[in-house]
Amino acid sequence: MSLKPELLEILVCPKCKQEIQANEDASLLSCEQCRLRFPVRDGIPVLLSDEAESY
Repeated sequence: MSLKPELLEILVCPKCKQEIQANEDASLLSCEQCRLRFPVRDGIPVLLSDEAESY
């Protein structure tokens, strides 16, 4: 399931408020500034710090 481009345009990292990017299959959203990845479950971005993983 992919995320709508309009949604990606307004989503920001909850920690630093910078733009986030979706990976190829839109299963993860990444913040380059914080070096965090957020999961996308059932097409819904989970932008919670507790759910993020560092990379």
